[in-house]
Amino acid sequence: MNPLPGWRAAFRIARRDAVRAKGRSALVVAMIALPVLGVTAADLAYRSAMPTKAKELTAELGAADARFSATSMGPVKLQQMPDGVNWGTPRGAPDPTPEEQEKPVDVTAAFPEGARYLTERTVPASVTTRHGIADTQITELSVADPMLRGRIELTDGAYPRARNEIAATEDFIESAGLSIGDRVTVRGPDRTYTLTGALEIPADLEADSLYAVPGSVIAPWQKTADRDKNILPPQASDPKWLVEAPPGAGVTWKDVLAANDRGVLVVSRQVVLDPPPDSEVPMAAMMGEPYDTEKALTAAALTVAAMAVLEIGLLAGPAFAVGARRSRRQLGLVGSCGGSRGQVRAVVLAGGAVLGGVGAVVGVGAGFGLTALFRPLIEEYAGSRFGELTVRPWEILGIALLGLVTGVLAALAPAIVAGRQSVLESLTGRRGTRRGSRVLPVVGVIALATGVAVAVYGGVNGDTTFVAGGSVLAELGVLGCIPVIVGFLGRLGRRLPLTPRIALRDAARNRGRTAPAVAAVMAAVAGSIAIATYTSSNAAEQAYDYTPNMTPGTAALMAADTGDHAELPRSRAAVEQNLPVSGGRADIGRVWAGSDCTVYYEEENGCGTLELVKPTGKGHSCPLKGKGGKELALRISADEHKRLMNSPACMDENYTMVAFGTDEHKIVIGGVDVLASYVKLADPAAAKAIAEGTPVLLNSAYAQGGEVTLKATHVYNPRDKKNRALHPGKARTTTDRLKVYVAPDRFAATPGIRMVMPERTAERLGLHVEENGSFYTLGREATDAENQAVQAALDQAGNRAYLMTSDEMLRENDDTDTILLILAIFAGVVTLGAAAITTGLSKADAEADLTTLSAVGAPPGVRRSLSGFQCLVVALTGVVLGTAAGLVPAVALRLTDLRAALADMREDPMESAYTPIVMPWETIGLLAVVVPVLAGLLAAGLTSSRLTLTRRAG
Repeated sequence: MNPLPGWRAAFRIARRDAVRAKGRSALVVAMIALPVLGVTAADLAYRSAMPTKAKELTAELGAADARFSATSMGPVKLQQMPDGVNWGTPRGAPDPTPEEQEKPVDVTAAFPEGARYLTERTVPASVTTRHGIADTQITELSVADPMLRGRIELTDGAYPRARNEIAATEDFIESAGLSIGDRVTVRGPDRTYTLTGALEIPADLEADSLYAVPGSVIAPWQKTADRDKNILPPQASDPKWLVEAPPGAGVTWKDVLAANDRGVLVVSRQVVLDPPPDSEVPMAAMMGEPYDTEKALTAAALTVAAMAVLEIGLLAGPAFAVGARRSRRQLGLVGSCGGSRGQVRAVVLAGGAVLGGVGAVVGVGAGFGLTALFRPLIEEYAGSRFGELTVRPWEILGIALLGLVTGVLAALAPAIVAGRQSVLESLTGRRGTRRGSRVLPVVGVIALATGVAVAVYGGVNGDTTFVAGGSVLAELGVLGCIPVIVGFLGRLGRRLPLTPRIALRDAARNRGRTAPAVAAVMAAVAGSIAIATYTSSNAAEQAYDYTPNMTPGTAALMAADTGDHAELPRSRAAVEQNLPVSGGRADIGRVWAGSDCTVYYEEENGCGTLELVKPTGKGHSCPLKGKGGKELALRISADEHKRLMNSPACMDENYTMVAFGTDEHKIVIGGVDVLASYVKLADPAAAKAIAEGTPVLLNSAYAQGGEVTLKATHVYNPRDKKNRALHPGKARTTTDRLKVYVAPDRFAATPGIRMVMPERTAERLGLHVEENGSFYTLGREATDAENQAVQAALDQAGNRAYLMTSDEMLRENDDTDTILLILAIFAGVVTLGAAAITTGLSKADAEADLTTLSAVGAPPGVRRSLSGFQCLVVALTGVVLGTAAGLVPAVALRLTDLRAALADMREDPMESAYTPIVMPWETIGLLAVVVPVLAGLLAAGLTSSRLTLTRRAG
């Protein structure tokens, strides 16, 4: 028997039913199209933003065929790989002599015959801006040449063509406050150029640089430096040549080998895109197997992808339940006309296929449209232009097919339920009474426990496959428990007012409707919470590993010269007038013994030394350093390792920052103001101690019995006549025990300072002291304009000092908050959609109950409030369960990271093993409070309070 006619009728019925119930069909299509849209847009954005070889070559070469460059080895024979990244001399060849390395390489002689070329050189420079002075780089390159299209594009104005013209990137123009036609002066040679155009680097939208024609900056600068020895010469890069071969020729592998014989490296577009076989590459035998990055998928991506497939089915399932419930009478008529249960199921499944296909097409089309619409925003976020949308047809077809198949599978459960209903129940609208399955909750609990165990096992053993599989199994286990959880909610409404009590009991009585909607919310929230928890935890780990260069919120003005040449008063005025300084300044000095090593550094043993001696033993020596460190690392946990690494004994053993004019001793000369403004030590006892001449020690590991050992070698250089006269005689070494105030252990992490010493104490010990700078507390982060203004003011003050600022902004400038916000919005949208579905299904089921309420005198507003509480129940239950389910993969993945961190720590005991698990409380709060309340309010607001009384069936 041919089943096609039956299915043809089923599809005809499904199509007509979809057209007749436009609102319900639109809802079903939307719930299928939403995930398809997201996956399509993500695929297009990812593939378009992912750097391919062709895109990388365009970013590097523009429209040129190749880039030629010389090396520092001179005109000796070279070998290179086709990509031009790896190169060297032939195996067994002798190293070039210094004389050979100094010989120039005739690069142009290696060009293919008839080729055209451009030269490129880059030099760092300081230039004037509207606000002051900014550091940048200037590239000498004929950017107007068509050979550079694709690499550099003009967005406004005109390309520079004369030697007194210059162009800049949009980012530089914005930060410098310039506009087309302004004048820009290059500091040093003091040559002025006219800004003619704004440029964009498609591969780097945040590029901050200037472009001039070849020979207009570097050569004049060099001539000026040759005439005036006070001007530093330009530190220009070695030249590169962009080459365009004759039409149709290209730069072949044969051309590359010929250039290698002359000592020239080549990156050829033709060779990189179509590399020669290894047998033709002399260097191939020296290279190992390449690493396949396509296989290096992260565990987070695998886990989220597995949950995404589950999410589509859970979103679409309740939507088809709406259609099946509203089409009960129609399906009953099919049965009354002789249709079998299989044919009833076929009608529902055909509806899934029709609406699933439409949803897939709409989702793919909307994905393309939204990606094109928001392409500029995506490119700005990615930091580069796409060039063109990269479409992989098989991937897009697979996404659409996934939407279609998922639509059919989502309709499977409603089809089975519809096939089991009797004709009488379908025609009269009665649902009958069915007991919930007792097996499903048991299976769900077993699956939940097994899934958690498998995910944790995978995390502990570093197996991401087990993590992904266990996470999905645990989520399926929670799904199996949802009917029981929903039934339990009905018992909580006994003491609640009328509408929430009805909403809870209605949800419990109609578990077949409530459970899928709760599951859809749970799946969306679980994926978002999993990523949010992992992202927050990873951000906390990076914040812990971050080592600041200065105390956050501070700036330091340091003298660039010694002695009276520093002229600090003028430099201090420049800082105080241009930066957002809050409060007064704290002046500091530097201290040394013997002759100053910053002046007399040329002779061996021609200056003195100063050392803060660290005692040995427990509490002083870091147990992770030196002998026994690896053995200890094998025995301790990550928390114990963190405690040891944060102890004063280990604080600066792995990394120590030397700044503020100090040597390895990290002693600065200062007073109470230094403790308050930079150290942030607000302790009256410390202030009293330093006022009385007692040094303040910030690292307690250097103290023993409240004292420190200061060892000084007083060696004076014969040329140091001033200090030599004050300290005649032979060189001597002194060791002094100093009583100190020991600060709490947390101050051992103060960047750049180990001890603050009063000036009179240093002089009493026979040490030399000199004013060296000042600390400032900033009320906020300085803007680009303020930074440029202060650089200009320091330049006017004679450039006798330089400014150091905290790099806290670089650490805070990450995407964590943006990612968490996007995840919260995604989960919120899905939650609202699922809540809307269950509200629609509730209306289909509860018409008789609402009629009864109206008949007994219930106010019209009860209908609205009931819809609102029904939405609230679904949204809140799904969010709570989703949060619990999402923690499983997040914790398991962090256990995987912990395993790797412990392995690194045991290899190098000074490596951090801190792998925290941080809950994204803001995201959870937004999903658990704001979204359910919003869903309830929307449902109540969009529900009509009017009800037309009808005669009860039966």
